[in-house]
Amino acid sequence: MITRRPHVVLLTASLVLTGCGGGTAATPERAPVTTTIRPAPPVSLDVAPQQLPGLGPKTWAKVPDDARQAVVVTGRGRNSPRSAVVLYERTDAGWEAGQTWPAHNALRGWTDDHHAGDLRSPIGVFGLTDAGGLLRDPGTRLPYDQGGGFTATGTGFEGEPLAGSFDYVVAINYNREPGTSPLDWTRPLGAGRGGGIWLHVDHGGPTHGCVSIAERHMKELLRALDPARHPVVVMGDTDSLAR
Repeated sequence: MITRRPHVVLLTASLVLTGCGGGTAATPERAPVTTTIRPAPPVSLDVAPQQLPGLGPKTWAKVPDDARQAVVVTGRGRNSPRSAVVLYERTDAGWEAGQTWPAHNALRGWTDDHHAGDLRSPIGVFGLTDAGGLLRDPGTRLPYDQGGGFTATGTGFEGEPLAGSFDYVVAINYNREPGTSPLDWTRPLGAGRGGGIWLHVDHGGPTHGCVSIAERHMKELLRALDPARHPVVVMGDTDSLAR
């Protein structure tokens, strides 16, 4: 009789925690991680424009190199009597804008070829050298002529009274002799080309050819303008200035 010895199966289980890949490989040393921090690009604080905004090359070429103040009058449209005025000051950083003031210009808008009685304001770049008014000098550095010749009478195109319109004025050097009173009627281009174009106090309606702003803004402008900074006015409708 054959005696069979029981078959003993020995199962040895071994649990080795070695990660997802199994095996018992040693964990390699990790190379040091080097992080390079690059400096941020420099931020320029020179944000003022180097050229007056809204001016195209033809208009910009007419602005004198020595001008450090510019009154920019931008009309809403070629035939519109409404516009906006901004005084720009040139600094080492560029042209810096002041507040925007609502304004009126001539009844029929703007023209490149102004003539007396056309009821349009002349487009261009003109010097600002002389001031005056019915009221006393509010503190301008421009030569100031005070007198009764600045009395305005009658009514405007919309029936508004004109009284007080010439309380403060700055002569725009279109067809006039710089260095004289705004009341001087010398016309180098001839009488037919018009003249007497001023910045003056707004009377609430279109002008014959001048640019008008509120009385408080005229006083601010007069106090700001400095002949040593060679102020000019740049005036016209938006499309014309962009040429």
